[in-house]
Amino acid sequence: MDDLASYINGLPFIKLEEEPQKILIVDDDPSIRDLLGQFLERKGFTHETAENGKKALELLEDHNFTVIITDLIMPQIDGLELLKIVKQSWPDIDVMVMTGYTKNFTYTDVIYSGASDFVQKPFSLDEIEAKLNRVVRERQLRHALKRLSIRDGLTDLFNRRFFDQKIKEEAARALRQNYPLFLLMVDLDKFKEINDKDGHQEGDRILNILARTLERSTRKNVDMAFRFGGDEFAVLIPYASQEQAEAIAERIRKNFGREDVKSVTMSLGLAKLAYGEDSNALARQLVTSADQALYMAKKAGGNKLVVHHKPSDPADS
Repeated sequence: MDDLASYINGLPFIKLEEEPQKILIVDDDPSIRDLLGQFLERKGFTHETAENGKKALELLEDHNFTVIITDLIMPQIDGLELLKIVKQSWPDIDVMVMTGYTKNFTYTDVIYSGASDFVQKPFSLDEIEAKLNRVVRERQLRHALKRLSIRDGLTDLFNRRFFDQKIKEEAARALRQNYPLFLLMVDLDKFKEINDKDGHQEGDRILNILARTLERSTRKNVDMAFRFGGDEFAVLIPYASQEQAEAIAERIRKNFGREDVKSVTMSLGLAKLAYGEDSNALARQLVTSADQALYMAKKAGGNKLVVHHKPSDPADS
C-alpha cells in the first residue's frame, strides 16, 4: 500500500489529497455513541449520530458522509441490512461494523457483505483509531487512482474515456430534467506548424495554456472541459441558454488569444442537444453536430465560432 502511495505521489498532477471526513456513528447504546463521538472530536473528525438504522438512512439523505461506524444488533433496521442499503445507494461510503455477538457474525460475514472492517466489542479506542486511519488512507488512494483513470496526463483535464461516459450521463439527465445541454468542440489552428518548427515541448506548453484557459473561462463546478485527443478539446455546457453558451465559447477564444501562443488560434463548433427518447443516440448526434460545426469553422479559415443550426424544439420557445 505504501509503495502504491509513493508511486501515485510521483505522478504529475496526482497527489494524495486530504479528503474531509464526515463520520456517522450508528448504535442503539447512547454510551457508545457518546464515547465514539467524543473520541472523533478529539481526533478532528466531523460526525453525526443515529440510534438505529432507520435514523441513519434519514441522515444519509441530508449529509455527505464518508465513513459509517455501525453496530450490528439494533432495532428496526440492523447493521447488516443498513450495510446492504448503503452499498447499493451510497457505494463510495466506507462502513466499519461493531458487534459483541461474535458467535452470530464473523469477520468473513461482514467483509463479504461489503464492510471495510470489523470491530469486536468491547473495543479499545486505539483499535478504532488504527482501523479508521487505514480506511481513510485507502479512501485517499482510491480517489487518486480514480483521478488517474479519468484525467489526461499532460493537461490534467478530463480525458476522452471519461468524456464518452459523461456525455451519455449528461444527455440522459438533461432530457430527464428538461434543461439545455450544449457541446463545444475546440481545435487549434496552425498548431502542427508550431510542433514541426519549435518541437513538441513548445506544443505541449500551448496545450497546457489552452487547458488553463478552458478552466478559467468556464463556470466552475458547472461546465466540464475535456482533452478530446491531440489538439482537440471539448466542453460540456449544461443549464445555459443559446446566448450564454455562445458567450462562453467566445470568452474562451478571446482569452486564449491574449496568451503567449505565437500564431496559434482556435476554431470552435457549438451544438445543442436535441430532444427525443433515445438519450444515447442523441448524445452521439450531439458530438456529430458539434464536430460538423467545428469543421465549418476550420474550413472558413479558423479563429472563429460556428454554431450548428437545427430546427427549433419545444424547449426553445
